[in-house]
Amino acid sequence: MPFVRGASLRRVAAGAAVISALGLTACSTPHLFGRGGNVPNPSQAASVSVNGYLWRASLDTLAFMPLASADPYGGVIITDWYTNPEKPDERFKCTVYILDSRLRADGLNVTVYKQIKDASGNWVDSPAANQTEIDLENAILTRARQLRLSNIKG
Repeated sequence: MPFVRGASLRRVAAGAAVISALGLTACSTPHLFGRGGNVPNPSQAASVSVNGYLWRASLDTLAFMPLASADPYGGVIITDWYTNPEKPDERFKCTVYILDSRLRADGLNVTVYKQIKDASGNWVDSPAANQTEIDLENAILTRARQLRLSNIKG
């Protein structure tokens, strides 16, 4: 019987080798986080349909908020709800759209959602100040310019 069991184990080992090979091919697909994958960064700005500086600057600027979704090829970043510890009765969520492959002010759109806790403890939608969206856009654009300048200077 050792040959039967050995043959079975060889099939399992061969299957594991095939799955491993498929896993290695997946290593060439984009990763959203970390330095090892195809993260859109300033040096890869031409290979992605959105501006790499805006992408990296958006992630840097919103780093304090938990990330719910990020699509570097579609240019969409969605955060999860963030509650400031100093104001536990309100929370915010952001969506960033990068609309252009060029570093331009009109190539970025930030939407901020706000909820407040009512008397019964339920979260209720509330309008966020327009200035909040403008401030976030300006912070992202400033960071994108800094990244671009640091890349140019070497």
